[in-house]
Amino acid sequence: MDQKQDALFSVSGKVVAITGAAGVIYGAIARGLAARGAKLALLDLLGDKAQEAADGIRAEGGEAIGVACNVLDTDSIAPALDTIIKSFGRVDVLINGAGGNRPGASVPRDGVFTDLSLEEVDKVFALNYKGTFLPTQIFCKYFAKQGKGIIVNTSSMCSFAPLTNVPGYSNAKAAVTNFTQWLAVQVKVDYPEADIRVNEIAPGFLDTTQNHRLLFEEDDKTLTPRGHSIIANTPLGRFGDPKELLGPIVLLISDAGSFLHGVTIAVDGGFAIYSGVGPLDEKR
Repeated sequence: MDQKQDALFSVSGKVVAITGAAGVIYGAIARGLAARGAKLALLDLLGDKAQEAADGIRAEGGEAIGVACNVLDTDSIAPALDTIIKSFGRVDVLINGAGGNRPGASVPRDGVFTDLSLEEVDKVFALNYKGTFLPTQIFCKYFAKQGKGIIVNTSSMCSFAPLTNVPGYSNAKAAVTNFTQWLAVQVKVDYPEADIRVNEIAPGFLDTTQNHRLLFEEDDKTLTPRGHSIIANTPLGRFGDPKELLGPIVLLISDAGSFLHGVTIAVDGGFAIYSGVGPLDEKR
């Protein structure tokens, strides 16, 4: 890749705010972006963990700050934005990484859908959808005044194909995808003079600390029934690594993705496109 092409994919100097940045997935993304010269603002409900992650990046020669932020509270998000601006002078990118599921919002093995707690489902929906909507509102207002900005949301492959027994998370991520598509049009209606781009990534099944026990038996070698089912329906035949989300994100926030708007990049090894007809492992 020559210098001109390399510049297209450059994120050096960009100020990137990431919510949920103290987690495994976006912690890895933050380190990857920092290694490429981006300036990171790590936002998380656990402010001490965000600061710890920022310290780790700085120890490796990167630029980062940790900021306590509750993505469900505008009175927390707005001061977080102010802190970033005071530290770096501006913000170029918002990555909405906060999200997740709760056991109470999933149908247990010995239960049924009608027994689910609406309160638990509401909490999952709020974290994933409202936790994307509110930061986007506040940062988008800033981007409009600045004249430009980039928003990257986090959906999931379950926004395409709902996961059995997981209604809250699947429904919420489907709403995030719909919001991404809607917002991509609306920002051009509301702020036609501003260069604001809106896209999202949809991760598949990643082998993280939290997911590992769901995918592998205690011996760490054999797959659980759930893990086997996933692999059997994934054309690439393996789980993903959080670091494999970095490339798509670099594309979306760099000049290389300047004509990408309102798109969802599925990073799932092909899980979402497999119909289930014909065994994938037939010739493996």
